[in-house]
Amino acid sequence: MATNRQEALPQVESGPRRRVWCKAPGCQRELTDSLSRARGWGAECDPDTRNSHQRHDANQDPIPGL
Repeated sequence: MATNRQEALPQVESGPRRRVWCKAPGCQRELTDSLSRARGWGAECDPDTRNSHQRHDANQDPIPGL
C-alpha cells in the first residue's frame, strides 16, 4: 500500500493583520480589540446588550427572617 505524504509548506512570513472597521452605520473606527474584531462591532456600537457595562440594580425588599 503506497503512502502519500504531503510536502511541508515553505516558510512564508505573515504580513500585518487585516484592518477591520466597525460595521455600524456612520461609524468609521478601526477595531483593535480581538472580540470586537471577531464580532465586527465596536464596543460603543455593539447592539448585543450582554456586552454593556451598565449595572442594573433592582429594588428589592429584604427577606423576612434574615
